[in-house]
Amino acid sequence: MMNPDNLPDQPFGIISDLIHYHAGQQPEHAAVIQHERMLDYAAFNLLIDRVAAALQRDGLQPGDALAICAATSIEYAAVFLGGVRAGVAVAPLAPSSTAGSLAGMAMDAGVKLFFTDAAVATELAPVADGIGAHLIALDDSTVGMRFTEWLAPEDARPTPVTIEPEHPFNIIYSSGTTGLPKGIVQSHRMRWVHVQRGAASGYGPQAVVLLSTPLYSNTTLVSFFPTLTLGGTVVLMPKFDAGTYLTLAEKYRVTHTMLVPVQYQRLMAHPDFDKYDLSSFHLKFCTSAPFSAALKADILKRWPGGLVEYYGMTEGGGTCILTAHEHPHKLHTVGCPAPGHDIRLIDDESREVAPGKVGEVVGHSPAMMNAYHNQPVKTAEAEWHDATGKRFIRTGDIGLFDEDGFLTLLDRKKDMIISGGFNVYPSDLESVLQQHPDVVEATVVGVPSVLWGETPVAFAVLKLGSQLSAKALLEWTNKRLGKTQRLAAVEILEMLPRSLIGKVLKRELRDSFQSGTLSPAPATGIV
Repeated sequence: MMNPDNLPDQPFGIISDLIHYHAGQQPEHAAVIQHERMLDYAAFNLLIDRVAAALQRDGLQPGDALAICAATSIEYAAVFLGGVRAGVAVAPLAPSSTAGSLAGMAMDAGVKLFFTDAAVATELAPVADGIGAHLIALDDSTVGMRFTEWLAPEDARPTPVTIEPEHPFNIIYSSGTTGLPKGIVQSHRMRWVHVQRGAASGYGPQAVVLLSTPLYSNTTLVSFFPTLTLGGTVVLMPKFDAGTYLTLAEKYRVTHTMLVPVQYQRLMAHPDFDKYDLSSFHLKFCTSAPFSAALKADILKRWPGGLVEYYGMTEGGGTCILTAHEHPHKLHTVGCPAPGHDIRLIDDESREVAPGKVGEVVGHSPAMMNAYHNQPVKTAEAEWHDATGKRFIRTGDIGLFDEDGFLTLLDRKKDMIISGGFNVYPSDLESVLQQHPDVVEATVVGVPSVLWGETPVAFAVLKLGSQLSAKALLEWTNKRLGKTQRLAAVEILEMLPRSLIGKVLKRELRDSFQSGTLSPAPATGIV
């Protein structure tokens, strides 16, 4: 059995094997906590064994797939890891997806079992018969076979399986806004690289990691798996609330966390933030969405412990890391390429750009997806190869390296606005909007224009009690922008539409603006 002490030197390992190791070495150490319920490593490992044995009893073989679509829970975690132990690829699906999309993803992955809960099953009911998989209710509701009845007996142990590095670990479906999301096949090797990175971040038996983003998201999983593989404790928070988060962080003396920028924003704005004892924190992580320099600076000033921003994709490729506490003068960047990661910039003709020039970010690393499931054309579109044939993943982001090798992101390539023949980067405009003292957050999209081809429109959320009008904010902003950047309109909203992991849904804003269906905020603004 592998020992985690020599993990950095191990080219490959099985995550569930190390959880079994910890069950033997520290059986009474807390593994997972949810609400007031705790399972130690012995109990959690036993539950994983029972899941894996039940999967094998039901005929699932290595390489088969199961789906999980439910709220975060200890049972969810056990099913995910039980699938890993049995060599079964896990497809964690977002409960916010439409019923038709969920059915399409389940069928695309070819899942044989579909783990769900009452809330999701209600939405799924119209298409459930078309999925072709048996439903199992993680919450023991009547929407499928009850989880506690489905589990193998307590003394059951799974038959050991052989897992190769390139075998599929999970299939994560991208949050596409049109059509069926792409299934990103991540291998066991790719997940192992994430675990090795965790060892360098201070994860270990002493780590207590608070996770409040959903378990279907790669954002969560890049912290979830390293914590348990290295013997730490995971505190699961099924639904984020700033006050509850701070209470849990203080109660459990949390050392690590992974949050998205909008969660950091809400935490720092909480009126009692400075009253909580957060001195136990060692490192805080952030990923998945643009992270403003001002917010990073506020976190460094008021929240103990280091702050690390990861820039990368679920597809893998290349990762940049900004250790913000070590480089406070680089907060406007996403950091430098991680060790062993090759990140380059290319132009519209897929040629590498000269140093100091803007280009699309592409990356190569040991952690790269196998492919998009069943979509060879989309897979090829996502790849770029250099002159030697080396494979890179295209990010779709536009960036620029500075003289110190730090990467500044300018925008998403698809979000760049071409107005009157000039490239306009929404992030530049957003940074100006956010300098207004009454603006909590803002985003900019391009809309069609007869005169200019495209023109920028801004959407802003104001501080509680603000009397600032859209017209006044438009005038204030345009005075600070170049002629080709000026906004055509500003809309004041109560909140920006976001995905469950905090990404602003720009397409939704663009479509609503064009159709005239936006719901403006009250005149007094809102936090």
